[in-house]
Amino acid sequence: MEVIQVTALLGVFLVMSFLMFKRVLPALIALPVMAILIALIGGVTLDDTIKYVIGMGATKLGEAIVVAIFGGMLSILLQKTKVAETFIKKGAELSGDNPWVISVIMMLLIVLLFTTLGGLGAIIMVATIVLPILSSVGVGAMTSVGIFLIGVSIGGALNVTNWAVYINVMGLTIDDVRPFALVMFTMGLLIGIIYITLQLYRDGHNLNIKNIVIRCVVGALVILGIKYGYDNFATEAVRENVDAVTTYIGLALKYTTAIGVIGLFTAAAIRIVTGKNEKIKEPHWISVFSPIIPLLLILVFNMDFIASFVVGLIYTFLSTFKKGALNQFIQASFEGASVVMPAVILMFGIGMLLIAIIGPGIELEQYKAGWPVINLLKPLIAQIIPSSPWAYVVIFTIAAPLALYRGPLNIWGMGYGLAAILMASGMSGGAVMGVLMATGQVQGISDPTNIQNVWLANEMKVDVQKVLWNTLAYAWVLSFFGLIVAAGMFY
Repeated sequence: MEVIQVTALLGVFLVMSFLMFKRVLPALIALPVMAILIALIGGVTLDDTIKYVIGMGATKLGEAIVVAIFGGMLSILLQKTKVAETFIKKGAELSGDNPWVISVIMMLLIVLLFTTLGGLGAIIMVATIVLPILSSVGVGAMTSVGIFLIGVSIGGALNVTNWAVYINVMGLTIDDVRPFALVMFTMGLLIGIIYITLQLYRDGHNLNIKNIVIRCVVGALVILGIKYGYDNFATEAVRENVDAVTTYIGLALKYTTAIGVIGLFTAAAIRIVTGKNEKIKEPHWISVFSPIIPLLLILVFNMDFIASFVVGLIYTFLSTFKKGALNQFIQASFEGASVVMPAVILMFGIGMLLIAIIGPGIELEQYKAGWPVINLLKPLIAQIIPSSPWAYVVIFTIAAPLALYRGPLNIWGMGYGLAAILMASGMSGGAVMGVLMATGQVQGISDPTNIQNVWLANEMKVDVQKVLWNTLAYAWVLSFFGLIVAAGMFY
């Protein structure tokens, strides 16, 4: 009976994935259907499927849904007040007109930010700055989405919040995680530059390949030289001074940001009182900070995402205030919520699929042994333990696409459940981390069920399934090389 159930589960996963690949069935329908079928086939009762998979699943990503709605409101308000248009013009003036250089700079900015940031709120905040700049220099919508997703995934490799999960779940130390994460980070940067170069070439941009290669080589040598010098020649006193300067810069940045934000709000209030906004057609230059203020509040003061969006909305309203501004604000709020509805509906399905696979996260009397679906899959997963480094690389490279659509290698599906099974079967914690971090690039960059993929595709008016096809080869190659490194380090 269990063999039949497992076969049926895999059949449902493959069929639904294929239908979404081929765009026969939209994801917003396929995901809830997949969730319901997986739960029922896995042994969950109909009542519990309705109560937990559908009921709890629909609200599983409630915070992300609220963040998306507020992000949509801010996005539409920026457009209606022409702040977005002004920001694009200023960004284009400051950035120059070389699409390749701008794309690389924007990717590095995203990478840097997401070594500390995470979540849809941060993605929306950064996207409101980066995407208009990329568009202003002629970077295509699909390429812009790909650059953003690759940057987020690369930055995530050095995000210590992500490291904490590996450390806690797999019993590793920071010293175990750091070397492999740095290698994944470096390889990710290389893949990102290759992606930008090939995509811009395919989009019809004239690129000087020789200059690109020289810039990459020189940049890599400079970075490696600085790191080598610091690691091998910096004295303890120098290291202490560097730490002290870093701390001072952080404190200075916090005070500067606070003074700057207060100053901008004060300037906006003065312009309202004096009626200066009524005399101009284009937004005043202070309104250009509208998408930046929420991001600074998150980065510098660790403010809640929704609260930072509210501050951004208020500042945008005040800095562009003139007759009819309140009606415009209300209209933008309604339109902003409606614009993100496709993404919100898809999040309902993603939440249902999460619950169907890993359960509601609470102990249930009727399932004392654990959630039936994940228990059913445990014996199958235990059979794929590789016996050699080469088998490790080959098996998990082939299996890497199983990180898509909340599959077995997806850490937002049953990935950590799989990790526990693999470790219980004798695989080292480091090797398991290597699997999840390497194949996680496929999930992080390409998975159409990621809320960031859904939001970005919706924002740039591209099909989220086409984003998968556009980025999968790059993510898969990155996963392959990551597994080779993991095999050498941990097997």
